[in-house]
Amino acid sequence: MIQRELGNRIIKLLGQFPSVAILGPRQIGKTTLAKTLVPEISKETIYLDLELPADIARLSNPQVFFENNHDKCIIIDEIQKLPSIFQVLRSMIDQHRVPGRFVLLGSSNPDLLKNSSETLAGRIVYTELSSLLISETGNAENLFKLWLKGGFPEPYLSDDTDFRIEWFQSFIRTYIERDLPALGLRSDPVLMSRLLYMLSQHQGWLINLANLSKSLGISIPTLSKYIDFLELSFIVRRLPPWFSNAKKRLIRSPKIYIRDSGILHHQLGIETFNSLLGHPVVGFSWEGFVLDQIINSCKPGFFFSFYRTSQGAECDLVISWGNEIRACIEMKFSEAPSTTKSFTTTVQDLNSPKSFIIVPKCASPYELKGKVLVCDPGQFISIFLPEL
Repeated sequence: MIQRELGNRIIKLLGQFPSVAILGPRQIGKTTLAKTLVPEISKETIYLDLELPADIARLSNPQVFFENNHDKCIIIDEIQKLPSIFQVLRSMIDQHRVPGRFVLLGSSNPDLLKNSSETLAGRIVYTELSSLLISETGNAENLFKLWLKGGFPEPYLSDDTDFRIEWFQSFIRTYIERDLPALGLRSDPVLMSRLLYMLSQHQGWLINLANLSKSLGISIPTLSKYIDFLELSFIVRRLPPWFSNAKKRLIRSPKIYIRDSGILHHQLGIETFNSLLGHPVVGFSWEGFVLDQIINSCKPGFFFSFYRTSQGAECDLVISWGNEIRACIEMKFSEAPSTTKSFTTTVQDLNSPKSFIIVPKCASPYELKGKVLVCDPGQFISIFLPEL
């Protein structure tokens, strides 16, 4: 059992808001997390799984059920399967507005987000259960294991390569053939498999919708819709460019990443750490892994982007708060990194107060020319991120 850091935040939020949503991809551990929190919730709890006919039957008259259990915390799993319930939840919360009435679990269904944001505005707070964090898996000693296997608990905890292959095959097949249609996306499963594979090959690249749509034989609007669904269900991440500097000719296309490194490596047939080290994607894989760890470890409110100009200035990650730049970051898979002219120019363009190069291993943080700090992901997240 891996202790998830999000648990403490959820308990705090349950003492402040009537309802808390825990969103994240399927199999990431939302149900397990919710059940482990039950002893810490200050009132009696009821757990309902809307994939079970018996629990669906208990909500055949939700108003009566909620009224009879108004003093309890009700956990509703797979909430997106009963979108009509949101209107009832709003009414029940308004009639008896106290903290900690509902915990809603969902796989970031667009209907879930739409319905809850429209009907529970001011009554709900969203949290995201991400892939496992470095700090949750033992910090530096398990860094490469986490990078190779990814952050889904089952494949991460298994030392059986064959099991991990079967697990990811099943996960992707179920996601494409069942989950996406349930979210409202009508698409050819073979086409979606090809798209996911092509995006894996373009890890960390600028999105070229014209080339991708031509290769897949679909229109650009259709391709954009497919990528929207992949992003809303936590499979891919589009990192936007920083473009507030009107004096520079900036790249305006977003970059795309497969969020979980385990899915990425499975898609590319990477099964061992040695095969990862020899694969052309290793640098982009490292970049995406560190990016996801940083974003998932940040407190809400930060904005994340990359910086690139037509003149060659470039930075993998810009962390900002509103329009205030907090840090510029480069991810380098190198034991002896050095600053580059493109990164130095970026720091000057953005007038960044802090700049970092994040490498796989670093005995202790040290400084390069230009006050660029070199550190590993665990050091950045535990030491420097809280200071931003």
